Amino acid sequence: MALRAEREAGQEIERTRTEAGRMAEDARASARSVGERTERRVRAVVDAFERELAERLAEIDAEAALIAKPHALTPGEMAALNRAVRVLAHELTGVRP
Repeated sequence: MALRAEREAGQEIERTRTEAGRMAEDARASARSVGERTERRVRAVVDAFERELAERLAEIDAEAALIAKPHALTPGEMAALNRAVRVLAHELTGVRP
């Protein structure tokens, strides 16, 4: 009777160890799965950020290219600029036109 109880206890311990091993492996597999999903999500966010950054930099480059182009003033713009320069010169020198 004692030997039988001891054998059954040993079998139960072995079943418990086996089950614990399965549970640990399931937990590791679940952790790997969560890690992989997290990595995919982080990569998707980084990719989206990099795309948005590239688009914005392209916009800035295009705007800079436009700003760098020489602008030929129209006759009306030239006249307005000349008037503004004369007014400023008079204000700075204190001389009236």
